[in-house]
Amino acid sequence: MPCSMLGIINASNEFDTFKNLTAHRSLASLPFAGRYRLIDFMLSNMVNSGIMNVAIFTGQEMRSLMDHLGSGKQWDLDRKRDGLFVFSPEGTSRIERFGSFAHFAKNRTYFLRSKQKYVVITNCNAVGPIDFCKILDQHIETEADITEVFHEGQSLQTYILEKNLLLSLFEKYKNQGYYSILDVVHDKRHQFKINMYEWTGYIAIIDSLQSYYQTSLELLQPAVWQQVFTKDEPIFTKVKDEPPTQYKKAAKVSNSMIANGCIIEGEVENSILFRSVKVGKGAVIRNSIIMQKCQIGEDCVFDGVIVDKDVKFEKGIQLTGTAQTPYIVEKGTVQKGR
Repeated sequence: MPCSMLGIINASNEFDTFKNLTAHRSLASLPFAGRYRLIDFMLSNMVNSGIMNVAIFTGQEMRSLMDHLGSGKQWDLDRKRDGLFVFSPEGTSRIERFGSFAHFAKNRTYFLRSKQKYVVITNCNAVGPIDFCKILDQHIETEADITEVFHEGQSLQTYILEKNLLLSLFEKYKNQGYYSILDVVHDKRHQFKINMYEWTGYIAIIDSLQSYYQTSLELLQPAVWQQVFTKDEPIFTKVKDEPPTQYKKAAKVSNSMIANGCIIEGEVENSILFRSVKVGKGAVIRNSIIMQKCQIGEDCVFDGVIVDKDVKFEKGIQLTGTAQTPYIVEKGTVQKGR
């Protein structure tokens, strides 16, 4: 049964540790797992929970995200009633960033027109299946004012509350000094009943370059992959029409995730290749993430590397990073050989 909830997703997270990977895109639109963007996971969780009214609050860097989301068709959110809504901040000040009651209040018409009784507020950088209907059921059963979701004792900064309560907080924040719902939950002066819900399924939080790299390669483990990508809770994304990957005679691929449209002539081990990546003869790719349309020249050797989109490598380049500090190659560059 569909949940009577609005879905609110924070797509404005900013972490300096991602370096050049988020210099030209939001964290929400960061490519992940060969063919997805980070926001696909939480957006799919909402759709799989029957939530058909979803608002995404973005930061200033939103072009890549808007190109990916489009009309919301891939998530069945291109609807005459409800559907997908995107709101960006009008300014650059802190009070207008996502999660602030000021940011929400400027778009209060959206909340007032919505028919759903409850609201779920969450972030875009959690990977793993979450059933919001189960959480809502406990929220109602415990007669809580606000339910905060945890995983292994860590807050997911995910909250469920009645829409009318959220609207009333818009008015109170100016006098109480609340910046966001997080302030309300942590303020011991409030009179609200807070319910703590522990989600026990697989969840990974992508909040640093290290967590992005390690979680990506962790998906190569069948036990992890099967928890994230399930038959009953599919992950939806923007579809790209690409031909099947070609594996040439000398190609060697083991324990790797290879998207469509690639041409493999070298060796790929324990790595993730996005769409239309070309790996030349004699090239060796290990423990690495290679994004869309990169061209790896002959005899290149990569280990512990993250390569952004549209990078071209000439012959014989060797790059090495570690699990703690993977080597990053910036988008759209040409790497000259020696």
